[in-house]
Amino acid sequence: MAEPAKIAVSNQKGGVGKTTVAINVAGALNQRGRDVLLVDLDPQGAATEGLGFLEEYDAQPPSLFEVLTEPEQREEIRDLVVEHEEMDVVPSNIDMTAAEPELTLSRRGGEQLALALQEIEDDYDYIVIDCPPYLGYLTDNGLYAAQNLLIPALAESTSKRALELLFDHVEALELDYEITIDERGVVANRVEETNEAKEMMQWFDDAFPDVPVWEVRKRVALQRAFSDGSSIFEYNPDLDMGEVFLEIGASLDDQFGLTDPEVAP
Repeated sequence: MAEPAKIAVSNQKGGVGKTTVAINVAGALNQRGRDVLLVDLDPQGAATEGLGFLEEYDAQPPSLFEVLTEPEQREEIRDLVVEHEEMDVVPSNIDMTAAEPELTLSRRGGEQLALALQEIEDDYDYIVIDCPPYLGYLTDNGLYAAQNLLIPALAESTSKRALELLFDHVEALELDYEITIDERGVVANRVEETNEAKEMMQWFDDAFPDVPVWEVRKRVALQRAFSDGSSIFEYNPDLDMGEVFLEIGASLDDQFGLTDPEVAP
């Protein structure tokens, strides 16, 4: 099997619905017949909770913390994978709150996730990495491992500065590691009918002329699906925003050259 497509879902601004986007993009890819692994790199464990794996978040070592900070335990990532009806998941763990200082001391602190994923990546078409809502070594690990970036953002003026900081960080990471991180799209999330939102949608189109910009309107059902432990495709497949996430999945398949999807009924 070819190397999977890896996507980091990242925005250093909190509260943008990053985890909701990651879960629903993974769900859409599953609907398209893809084998998907979601990696929860956020110490807060939002994706882990949102997919119903609270016990794993509180589990005793080894956890993702040891996989990232102790090279001799890297292969333990295989035992961390848990099965969800829509995707496999590498859950976060409460011990991940201590990962930043440990990775700072590591000689290859930004590369540990990429090295660990080599143990399991052959089993998947996609690996979706839910990054923390801040810039640091954990986010660096997600960006370095994926080298592809999907950006969730609110249709609010505060997003402009947040995206400037994100791209400054991405540029520095590319220089430090001599890599290229490709933008795969922007997901404008929780969009409402306001003048500010309309202006920001135009700003996104102008600022990102070479990548798709998708509009996900604010829907209570998206949060209810999260609380139910699934994507919207399991919770309510008739929700109108499901079509947007399926468009994202189709675009990603096209960008990564994956064809002939086995789209679920």
